[in-house]
Amino acid sequence: MAGGSGRGRRLGSAAVEALVLPLVVAGALGAAGAASFGAGGGWWGRRGGESMRADAKAARDAAQQAFYELDSTQRDVRLAVETVRAAEDGATARRATADFEAISGRIDQVTVNYLAALDAHDLDAEELEAGAAARARHQLEDVKGQLGSAQAELNAFLERLQPVLQHAESQLMRVTPAVEQAKRSLLAATSALEAVRGAGLRADDLATRLAELAPELGRLNEGAARHGVAATLQRAENVQERADAIAADAGQLPERAREIDRRVASLRTRIQALETKAATVEPALSELRRRFSTACWQDLQRVPDQVAETGRAAEQKLAEAARARDEQRWADATGAIGTVRALLDTADGSVVAVNERLRQLNEVQHDPNREIERTRFALRDAQRLAMAGRQAPDPRHAGPLDAAVGRLDRAVATLEAAGRHPDYWHFLTELAAVRESAARVVELIRGDLGSQR
Repeated sequence: MAGGSGRGRRLGSAAVEALVLPLVVAGALGAAGAASFGAGGGWWGRRGGESMRADAKAARDAAQQAFYELDSTQRDVRLAVETVRAAEDGATARRATADFEAISGRIDQVTVNYLAALDAHDLDAEELEAGAAARARHQLEDVKGQLGSAQAELNAFLERLQPVLQHAESQLMRVTPAVEQAKRSLLAATSALEAVRGAGLRADDLATRLAELAPELGRLNEGAARHGVAATLQRAENVQERADAIAADAGQLPERAREIDRRVASLRTRIQALETKAATVEPALSELRRRFSTACWQDLQRVPDQVAETGRAAEQKLAEAARARDEQRWADATGAIGTVRALLDTADGSVVAVNERLRQLNEVQHDPNREIERTRFALRDAQRLAMAGRQAPDPRHAGPLDAAVGRLDRAVATLEAAGRHPDYWHFLTELAAVRESAARVVELIRGDLGSQR
């Protein structure tokens, strides 16, 4: 055991010596180094300064990265605010713009602080002291915190803006398709107008309408950023509708021209036919004068002159329509055609009135009883309807019917007492009035029955 203990002590001493020797050597080297480089500088002092410089540069790089991120976010937010300002109403846009400008003002101050911190220290200078590097690091870390706070405020503003921004973007998404559709409609209208002109039709009114859309196209090209989304969408819709109408009118123009040609030709034929029919007026009037009393035809005396005057007016107006057609004044041509048609209808009606008068008077002269029985039938039919389901007629129905019966009796009596030249026309008009009274009563009764259902 004693031998073993001595051996252990020798091993312990050897281990201690092995540990102590390097420490002594290191101490000696340290002392030599201190003596060699001097107490105030030396490699250890420079190494500490370089470490401080490195820390300051790291702080500078971090501040630069924060500045770049803030600048990028600010550009994104500015674009979002511009989107809102273009698409939303005035109050919403003004509020978003004011909030962003307030934040941007604070960011500008932080930017000034950041640039001042960069300019305050030259971290690459050889003579940079450790204390200066430490101050630079502290200042740069402080400005980095300011940049981070500004970034957080900007992010929070952008988050609050998101609902309005999404609505604005959805509105803006409608602008491009609407503007493009308006432009396509304008192109279609232009092509349609060119095709019409190629067919020999001037279509000046369509060209004028198309030219009026040029300023609107210019405003569309300026975009929603200048005029606003709502105004741009409304303008695009208006331009599209007007351009589509021009294209449609241009497409119908050749057929419109052909239709006017057909109407002019048809009316010319009607004028020629009127001349033939007008030739029957004078013979019919002559017969009326010879066979019937003055009261039967005196209101028709001016018909021949009226028909002739109307025919001449129709010819003049038709010539105007033809000139307007040749000059492609479509509205004027259409208006003149309408006037010609009305004149011819009037003239035809006058011719028919004379011949119809003669026919009616011939029939009543031959057999007055036929007209009387026709009128009595109408009265009896009205009386039966008035008594249907009643013990006594309604006074509103009975009164007019009794008056009509009396009027019929007086007309018949007047005719029978007239002698050789009765006023057949008065007789016919009286019986027509009696039938009209009966018809009004029937209409009244049926109205009452319908309201009771």
